[in-house]
Amino acid sequence: MLVDDEQPAVYAEPGSSWWPLVWPPLFVALGVGAEALTGRVHTFAWVLAGIALFAGCAVWINARRRFLRVRLTARTLRQGGESLPVERITAVSEVGTPVGARVLGGGIAVPRKYTGVPIELDDGSVVLAWARDGVSLQAALRSLVEP
Repeated sequence: MLVDDEQPAVYAEPGSSWWPLVWPPLFVALGVGAEALTGRVHTFAWVLAGIALFAGCAVWINARRRFLRVRLTARTLRQGGESLPVERITAVSEVGTPVGARVLGGGIAVPRKYTGVPIELDDGSVVLAWARDGVSLQAALRSLVEP
């Protein structure tokens, strides 16, 4: 696996931000507030609920950041856990998507809410890269690959 984090990114998507970690404390505060209006507050239960929600949210964010990360540098295209050297890419424009094309990143299909970008490799095969903004990824790839 190529690690190219030292290179400046030509295009990058983190997969998720950390701001959803604000949700669990807000939900707990709303629950405590509602319970305070109706009677006794069960503090221990709310602390446990807050910890469980926070932990679940942290796991969810970490998984999205690991498996939905897109980073393109001058040397490497990284999709989730897979890295592809840019030198292997021969064409980005006017590449058709054949049935059964392999999806970069190890998935069986392009992730939901992401756009597939067909890429032709040096061995003649076509693979699918993906990004939330597929047009921008394709333009960034084109700027690196095609003159």
